[in-house]
Amino acid sequence: MLKKSFTVAIRSLWRNKAISAIHVLGLALGIATCLLIVLFIRHEWSYDRYNVQADRIVRVTFGGHMNGHDIKEANVMPPVAATMKKDFPEVLEATRLKAVGVHRISYGTKSFREDALAFVDSNFFRVFTLPLIKGDLKTVLAQPYTIVITRAMALKYFGDENPIGKVLDFTDDHHTLTVTGVIDAVPEASHFHFDCFASMASLPESKEPTWMSSGYYTYLLLPEGYDPKRLQAKLPGMVEKYIGPQLQKGMGVSLAQFRAGGNEIGFTLQPLTDIHLHSDLTGDLSAPGDIRYVYILGAVAVFMLLIACINFMNLSTAGATKRAKEVGIRKVLGSLRGQLVGQFLVESLLLTAVAMIIGLALVGLSLPAFSRLAGHDLSLGWTALPWLLPVLVLFTLLTGLLAGAYPAFFLSAFRPVAVLKGLFKAGKGSAGLRSSLVVFQFFISISLMIGTAVVYRQLSYIQHKKLGYDRDQVVIVPDMWALGDGQPFYRQQLAKDPRIASVAASGYLPAGNSYGNNFLVYADNHSDKFANTLRYQVDEQYIPTLGMEMKAGRNFSKAFGADSTAIIINETAAQNFGWGDNAIGHSVTEPNRDRPATTYHVIGVVKDFHFRSLREMITPLVMTLGGTEGSSLIIRTKTKDVADLLTSLRKQWTDQKARIPFSYSFLDQRFQDTYQAEMNIGRILGIFAGLTIFVACLGLFGLATFTAEQRTREIGIRKVLGANIAGIVALLSRDFLRLVVLAFGIAAPLAWWMMNKWLQDFAYRATIGWWIFALAAMLALMITLATVGFRAIRAARANPINSLRSE
Repeated sequence: MLKKSFTVAIRSLWRNKAISAIHVLGLALGIATCLLIVLFIRHEWSYDRYNVQADRIVRVTFGGHMNGHDIKEANVMPPVAATMKKDFPEVLEATRLKAVGVHRISYGTKSFREDALAFVDSNFFRVFTLPLIKGDLKTVLAQPYTIVITRAMALKYFGDENPIGKVLDFTDDHHTLTVTGVIDAVPEASHFHFDCFASMASLPESKEPTWMSSGYYTYLLLPEGYDPKRLQAKLPGMVEKYIGPQLQKGMGVSLAQFRAGGNEIGFTLQPLTDIHLHSDLTGDLSAPGDIRYVYILGAVAVFMLLIACINFMNLSTAGATKRAKEVGIRKVLGSLRGQLVGQFLVESLLLTAVAMIIGLALVGLSLPAFSRLAGHDLSLGWTALPWLLPVLVLFTLLTGLLAGAYPAFFLSAFRPVAVLKGLFKAGKGSAGLRSSLVVFQFFISISLMIGTAVVYRQLSYIQHKKLGYDRDQVVIVPDMWALGDGQPFYRQQLAKDPRIASVAASGYLPAGNSYGNNFLVYADNHSDKFANTLRYQVDEQYIPTLGMEMKAGRNFSKAFGADSTAIIINETAAQNFGWGDNAIGHSVTEPNRDRPATTYHVIGVVKDFHFRSLREMITPLVMTLGGTEGSSLIIRTKTKDVADLLTSLRKQWTDQKARIPFSYSFLDQRFQDTYQAEMNIGRILGIFAGLTIFVACLGLFGLATFTAEQRTREIGIRKVLGANIAGIVALLSRDFLRLVVLAFGIAAPLAWWMMNKWLQDFAYRATIGWWIFALAAMLALMITLATVGFRAIRAARANPINSLRSE
């Protein structure tokens, strides 16, 4: 019996090849889109969950507000870990990580530049699940000058030799570290990525009792089932007990006076599994994700699958009425209702199964390209996703049964006499349901059009906004320390090159990864009013090389010997200090805990420039002269042959016998990288919005085909009575256009509200112009006309004799 139903189902589907293809293609695209997005979301949610104790680990962060500006830092002071372990019995383990810059590491004749190095406490591997391949977990980093490396790094330096006990030479620091452990690579879905972990005991500064400087990422292991909010409630007391006295000693103000000035500081506990998707802290160890993008893409996946399923069911119910006579004849010939029900369900399940197979094939074909677009290594591993196969099977069964339910149970109940006499008509209820589903489809499609347009407009705004500096034709050469005493000579050689306009030195860059240096100061003699600023240490060429403009005063100059205590501030700092347009001649003072305070005199005001993401408002910034040795060279070029210039820069670097290989970056590319996540999401949204519209159009085309077939005789009569093609096309298109207009009326205000909320995340943002909605409406109407019009014209051009000769 099942074999017979299967055979009949194949014949029926083959007889209606066009509608069957629309069925399968629309559902397959919906399944493929949903699966790709599910893989992306799963990857985002999986960050740091490889740790067995992930739900018990929290990170200690530092925050507050000072002089009207927020402080949100991912790292804290050196003594925080030991203090919390000592003061709070619920803290089972407290461990620290300190990221360091580039180091030249050697072993024998092998020497490499390593930039993924961190110093960690000896209990680090007892908190984080990074199993040792070699070494003893209890003693692996107990001694100073010991190090744990990854398997790949061990192979790079030691080949097939046993790495345990081998000594690595840190050339720049004149230290040697002994390898005591080997681990596999840190998983990709981790908020930190390092190739080597050196003993924190090797860093003398890690033992300093200062609560006035930070740089240590601190993690706590809490008891199972313990609510971190209970510990959070105790942290204000730690501020008063430890920071208060040092604030009084270093700055001459008590914590109460500090708070009376409208300032506040404190510690916050951040769950480990929240770091990637819920973090907006400065100084994080890697670029975080964004939970809102996960929600947006999740909604796209659900809506895409809904649209595909709606199409499938819509076309199934629409096409079923064509088979009413078939049902009548089969019932006259003795078919039982159960047989008819089974026949329709088998056909529906067969179509759904084929669509599922094609959808999985599409996922396999598109996954490499989607992985590159998403910036992650995504894979469809059945072992990693054991729940996926049952879900797919269940989805296939549910979709097939729901889509086949109408023809199976509704049509099979008709009396054959009424059907064969032509008295059967599709009810108004089914037509109303189909109309509602079309409205829903285009509501989603139009919302996605508007959302995608707003995302691209914001990205365009970012690309073209005046930043306050010129990012074009600027090459960054980092790690000048590697040249040793050859730094001045190398820079002199560049200054003589006619292809170079100017050269500056500083590790502080307005785009991409940069040095960070919080600078706590007070204005003039107001020692009770502090401001937390960012300090850039620069040279005399920094401002002109980056194309910044002075609003008042002058730049640093070698002609002024007193510039060692001079300072340049940005416009925001001038306003923050209450000086307005009269900042020149004022002073700022940096209090110090262990030495006399340093006073700087304002010699200039630089126009505000964006040195952080456009999500953040410009904050107070100051520039001081000096401290640029060993940092980066900022080179403004004036040649189109940049490749030849880079070759020359590399050769001169090598001639100086630099300790590490030559490397470079472009300032405009660093700027682009800052917004790579938004760009990726924009592209993904654009692609999936296009696919959603395409699937909706497939359904619309199928319904237009069904409508044209239902009204074939009406069209023939109208043509005989003189109707022209344009009139018939208008007749068939009118109802669909009304549905699209209704969908637009619902989608436009909701899309405006949602995208306006998304834009609030950017301190500097584009406006949502009326033309975006006009464009979305016009595109929706044009797509509808093109889709329905194609089928309507075909129906209108048909010979009326063919439709009326049997009447």
